Amino acid sequence: MNPEFIEALEQLGRERNIAKGVLLEAIEAALVSAYRRHFGSAQNVRVNVDPKTGDMKVFSQRVVAESPDDPTQEISLEEAQRIDPRYKLEDIVEVEVTPKNFGRIAAQTAKQVVVQRLREAERGMIFEEFSSREGDIINGQIHRIEGRNVLIDLGKTEAILMPSEQIPGERYKQGDRIRAYIVEVKRTTKGPQVFVSRTHPGLVKRLFEQEVPEIHDGVVEMRSIAREAGSRAKVAVSSRDPNVDPVGSCVGPKGMRVQAVVKELKDEKIDIVRWDQDSAKFVANALSPAKVVGVQTDDLHKVARVIVPDYQLSLAIGKEGQNARLAAKLTGWKIDIKSETQMVELEAEARRLAEEQARLAEVAGIAAESEKQAAEAAEAAGAEEAGAGEWPTEPGVEAEPQPEGAPAPEGEPLPEGEWPPEEGGPPAPQEPGAEEPYVEEGAPAKPVSWEEEEEEMAKGKSKKARAAKKKKGRIRRQAIDEEEYLV
Repeated sequence: MNPEFIEALEQLGRERNIAKGVLLEAIEAALVSAYRRHFGSAQNVRVNVDPKTGDMKVFSQRVVAESPDDPTQEISLEEAQRIDPRYKLEDIVEVEVTPKNFGRIAAQTAKQVVVQRLREAERGMIFEEFSSREGDIINGQIHRIEGRNVLIDLGKTEAILMPSEQIPGERYKQGDRIRAYIVEVKRTTKGPQVFVSRTHPGLVKRLFEQEVPEIHDGVVEMRSIAREAGSRAKVAVSSRDPNVDPVGSCVGPKGMRVQAVVKELKDEKIDIVRWDQDSAKFVANALSPAKVVGVQTDDLHKVARVIVPDYQLSLAIGKEGQNARLAAKLTGWKIDIKSETQMVELEAEARRLAEEQARLAEVAGIAAESEKQAAEAAEAAGAEEAGAGEWPTEPGVEAEPQPEGAPAPEGEPLPEGEWPPEEGGPPAPQEPGAEEPYVEEGAPAKPVSWEEEEEEMAKGKSKKARAAKKKKGRIRRQAIDEEEYLV
């Protein structure tokens, strides 16, 4: 190599913004590979290129050891000290092994490495340049159209405008100038790929920053943007300076500023509204151009009910609900729009439901009180019937024994084997020695004792007990009739 080669490297470095040292390091690494490939050497080598003269030398590297096992990788201490007495164990000894015809190989390798390194460096620079501009606007010229994809020439590279990022109904022609919003930059094997968009809300923001100096200076701030590309957009703005009108700043004198943005977006309508810290006022402003009578907000669920005059209802909702949909996106609230007539009907319905619920609650209270009184009466009646068989006694006086043969009080159990003196009941027991009636085998079994029946009936409430008593009496009479028939 010669000084002319070094000068060419410096010139390329300046043009492509690549340091000369980076190119020299790449050339040295490539020459090491070329030396091993052409001369079949397995030893460690280092190539040094003088950055001033361009002279190139190849050095073999071996480690100093007491008893070297591999002469291509190690060297004895005695041999190393013959080269330089300062060498010690574990030091690396470098010996020049530059071949005679290595200049031609070096020239070919250097050319390939420089071209490859320049290409890689250029790709890296393009990637760094556009990746730092993500979220910004670029100006370009439509280079060609492949299918539905539009390729935009940016000078150093091309940007891709996908069909999903194109404004509906917008026509693109080869050679037209276009502005687009950088969405993403990817690094690929073929170089960086830049993806741009014409539908992103950020495009509206960047266009206003270019057209409105107050936004660029930070006096006016764009709080939020809602957009349906090609049709309509809403922008909420606020001012840090109370003397500056944010809406008027964006509109400009005679609407010149906003018209420039509309023209760039192919006549897309733009509503500029004032942002407000009060959610109710902000929601009312977001429904512009419709006039709002009142707003009812639910901060917990972020739901707003907006009341508009009857003649403004269709304007507030918009074509196919577009105005209400954009207002909801702009504010982040769910918006329910009602006319004044509808609100009157809703209030009347709410009052009717409230009155009906109050009546139902009153009826339920009366029913609960009635059930409570009935339960208390049933408990009292059951207590009276349970104590009906006891003789009344004065406090502190023992009950007198009943005379033999006296009738048992009502409710008191009769002796075992006796029947109550009930009309139509079973006959009294026969005297001893009397002939018992004949009972056919298989006849109904004798009813349970009267004591058990009385005990069971005493446990129930009075009304149920009387009904059960009557039923058992009918069953008993039927059984007696059957026995008499069989006899």
